[in-house]
Amino acid sequence: MKIKQANAGALTNFEVLDLLRSRGASKDPTRVMASLKPSELKVYDYLVETAACDQKRENINEFIEECKTYDLAKAEILNIINIHPTSLVEIDPIIEAGEERTVRVTELVEMINKVLLPIPSQSSSSNGRAEQDSGDDYLETEPSEMN
Repeated sequence: MKIKQANAGALTNFEVLDLLRSRGASKDPTRVMASLKPSELKVYDYLVETAACDQKRENINEFIEECKTYDLAKAEILNIINIHPTSLVEIDPIIEAGEERTVRVTELVEMINKVLLPIPSQSSSSNGRAEQDSGDDYLETEPSEMN
């Protein structure tokens, strides 16, 4: 990968992760042999735990195209891609003065969930919570059945 223009703009977490992977970063225990600095490996370790790990370039490009109808700033689009908000509560701090700008926030959240795809780590953690909750319900009903 060649740098065509230095300081062309901010990068998404996906682009940084893609760059680190192209330079040899991985979760492989032999990654010490990769030509990466320790700080780059720490960045890689962080990014593989974020939404960037599961994103695809096609989805990001489609999302950027869809955002043109919402009159969002470049920084807002970048933050949405990096943070991947899935609810109104999560997107509210990202959209600056959303009430004044007639941004259709509910519609935007639906589009984010459709185009950027759900984060697998969130769905698996919510499944774990559901299993844990059902176990707690069983424990709560057990003593009342004994009475």
